[in-house]
Amino acid sequence: MEDAIIVLVVDDEAYFLELFSNRFRRRGINVLTASSGQQALEVLDAERVNVVILDVLMPGMDGIETLKKIKKLHPHLEVIMLTGHGSVDMGLKGMRHGAYDYVMKPFQIDDLLVRIKQADERRKLNEIERSSQ
Repeated sequence: MEDAIIVLVVDDEAYFLELFSNRFRRRGINVLTASSGQQALEVLDAERVNVVILDVLMPGMDGIETLKKIKKLHPHLEVIMLTGHGSVDMGLKGMRHGAYDYVMKPFQIDDLLVRIKQADERRKLNEIERSSQ
């Protein structure tokens, strides 16, 4: 049996976190949440996570700064950036700093689910490659 994907969703909007968690749990995705970049780093230190969904615009440590810290501490973890307000530039900036992909808000749940599964597959392939070296 395939292990369920564990996703950490990082967003400062509590409503979004709850909505996202409910919808993805119904689709067999285990969801952890964090409402700030700092809290995300704490969760990553304590829990096993396969993919991070990270909002770009957050107070305090923004998504790009959080991404940089995640990639420094967990370089093989796949991160998908959430951008809003038509901010394609921020999504592309995230990818330049190691994000797997970016998704514009509002998004289709099923589209994001496909991207999460693709990111998890890449993570698994990278693990296999690293273990065979």
